[in-house]
Amino acid sequence: MGLEERLVEEMKQAMKSNEKLRLSTIRMIRTSVKNKEIEVRKKLEDEEILRVIQGMMRKSEESVEQFRAGGRMDLVEKETQEMEILKSFLPKSLSQEEILKVIDETIQENQASSLKDLGKVMKSVMSKLAGKADGKLINQLVKERLSP
Repeated sequence: MGLEERLVEEMKQAMKSNEKLRLSTIRMIRTSVKNKEIEVRKKLEDEEILRVIQGMMRKSEESVEQFRAGGRMDLVEKETQEMEILKSFLPKSLSQEEILKVIDETIQENQASSLKDLGKVMKSVMSKLAGKADGKLINQLVKERLSP
């Protein structure tokens, strides 16, 4: 079952079990996916849908920070619950050790030796770890590995 079908099934389940927050979050995901499909003028593949959900996660994380700064703990809690629902549609994240292993292999493959090779290494690592790890974390770890 593809991710699009899974979203539809989960939405039906949320309707039946009267889970309002889950239902609204899944509808929000489907709307974002539909908007992206309109933008690129084609049906999205599962990997592209994952990127849309990851973008929504980043926005939610930023929102949580803003709500905390504004003292709106009610909104922090709601946004956090939505993030948990979003996470349920993303593949399980890799541990830092697993990420470092991929980074080290990639550095060896590209014969990278300094920060000048950062772009080349990042491109290769991101294609291998698409959707499985946070881009900021990967960037930080690659920089650490390439620094003298």
